[in-house]
Amino acid sequence: MSFQLRREEILSGEQLSAMLEESPARAAQAILLAAGEGEVEAQALLGQILLEGQGIARDQPLALRWFGIAAGRGHLMARNMLGRCLEHGWGCRADASVAAQHYRIAADAGMDWAMYNLANLLATGRGVVVDHLQALALYRRAAERGHAKSMNLLGRYLEEGQACPADPVMAREWYRRAAKGGDFRGQFSYAAVLAGEGRIDEAVAWLEKALAGGNLNFLRVASQTLSSATDPRIQVLASRYQLRTDELSRSA
Repeated sequence: MSFQLRREEILSGEQLSAMLEESPARAAQAILLAAGEGEVEAQALLGQILLEGQGIARDQPLALRWFGIAAGRGHLMARNMLGRCLEHGWGCRADASVAAQHYRIAADAGMDWAMYNLANLLATGRGVVVDHLQALALYRRAAERGHAKSMNLLGRYLEEGQACPADPVMAREWYRRAAKGGDFRGQFSYAAVLAGEGRIDEAVAWLEKALAGGNLNFLRVASQTLSSATDPRIQVLASRYQLRTDELSRSA
């Protein structure tokens, strides 16, 4: 079945995003039409669905092209995604240095995801010189804008006293906010703090949330960390983490 939309039926970016949830194939046709008519939000969305193969054939090089078009017109998330493609080699040769340039443009314009992605490169020295002070500042800026993953990493810097004085009280608070914000690593971090305070039941509840949302790389590390737990309630969870890790590994 094909879907034909007239020019007057072009939808807004918000409408197109909602349509993706209901009918990816129909949404893809609408996004193609709107992108071709110059709607910048649709151009960014087209890059995303091409990257993921959502309702349309997966095509990373074409996704990269559409991200570039939207980024050139000032779309910040498209600029961030252009950086992601370059960082990971999606549709192009990986180049973390050029990715950092795109992240910086979007970060300077206020895009929290770009702040987070640029901070990750600065913290690990991929494509840029290691700079923990700048990474910390970016994580803090993004966290203050409500970015949950940045909240967790800000908490880690504060807990470890890296590039700043150690502040376990504020580290705990940022872990709590990250956990509440839905970041599975933040949930695990906050659970660790709660367990250290002897609040095991609360810790287990957050560990269960992290288990439900965590990806394979996270679960591999988390299951090893939990394997040394002495509390029987956490030992049970450690087994579940390992089982989930094995399941994801087989399907990878």
